[in-house]
Amino acid sequence: FPRDRYALARFDGSALYEHEDPRKGEHRDWGTLIFNFGRNEVRNFLISSAIYWLEEFHIDGLRVDAVASMLYLDYSRDPGDWVPNQYGGRENLEAVDFLRELNSVTHDFHPGTLMTAEESTAWPQVSRPTWLGGLGFSMKWNMGWMHDTLSYTSQDPIYRHYHHDLLTFGLLYAFTENFVLPFSHDEVVHGKGSMIDKMPGDEWQKFANLRLLYTYMFTYPGKKLLFMGCEFAQGREWDDSEALDWFLQDHPSHKGITTLLTDLNQLYKEQPILHQIEFEYPGFDWIDCHDSSQSILSYVRKDRNGNELLIILNFTPVPRDNYRIGVNQPGVYLEVFNSDSEFYGGSNMGNGSGLVSEELPWMGRDQSIALTLPPLGAILLRKQDG
Repeated sequence: FPRDRYALARFDGSALYEHEDPRKGEHRDWGTLIFNFGRNEVRNFLISSAIYWLEEFHIDGLRVDAVASMLYLDYSRDPGDWVPNQYGGRENLEAVDFLRELNSVTHDFHPGTLMTAEESTAWPQVSRPTWLGGLGFSMKWNMGWMHDTLSYTSQDPIYRHYHHDLLTFGLLYAFTENFVLPFSHDEVVHGKGSMIDKMPGDEWQKFANLRLLYTYMFTYPGKKLLFMGCEFAQGREWDDSEALDWFLQDHPSHKGITTLLTDLNQLYKEQPILHQIEFEYPGFDWIDCHDSSQSILSYVRKDRNGNELLIILNFTPVPRDNYRIGVNQPGVYLEVFNSDSEFYGGSNMGNGSGLVSEELPWMGRDQSIALTLPPLGAILLRKQDG
């Protein structure tokens, strides 16, 4: 918490809310102080504050920032500049107990409250119940997915095949927590550039890349977080002292991003396939994660009834004709979404008339279809009923 003299720092002239020992009571990197979570008065103050926000302002939940800095006594500290816990370890046991109490109380008083952790390490069971040994958060930000995905999509497409693992690695741990996929304020400030500015290529390719990226996020397992201004591809970094550049929505390319996200949100809401099983393995299956040479990914999302949605992503500006993928069931497959649609500013290349499966084994499946992949585009296919 801040050192401001008018706030909590040395509130009564002593280290009341913080630790007296700077090795336990200061964040040197940020110039801030650390709460003394071992004091009952401090814990009660913080938990009461959380309940106040939920009861008086009727907010849906709370995000706890920089949880890793709370969990580890040696967080961003040199050897000798931190004090081990009573067992000689680096875990802040008092902070762990506080977080469990915070999440238990908020969930007891206000069931359904979303308690979300911004936690960037491999601390286990952040979003698992306290009675199972977890910290009790509802969800955890997937910082690894965010960093890997932005690192990949910022590459020129000609080099992406060297970095294919950045897209596939995340599925090794995607279901170990209840993850949120965060494109937050942190990614559009401090010289990092806006989301559209991160994308490579000319203007058309930048917008196509961003449409592809957002479609990838909405079809990937995990809840979605997109910071304001990103929904219409603001060109400059976010500045809290200025209004957003809403006028950009008068330009077709920017309006196309807004329309795309509107349709993705509607699709996500209407299709249980995309939201019903997001935190468990049965809701996802690879079709092909190995096509690094063409920078193409394909996978299946499923609901509890076994209904499937096929997602195929082309991360190069090269259109692919007769690209074949294996499918689980025979039938006609219809395109239900295409990020390259002219409604979004794309080239309108796709599979409008439907695709009939063939008895040609492919990718370990008895049936397959041959389809057209648009440049820097994503298509979603669903088997026609009947």
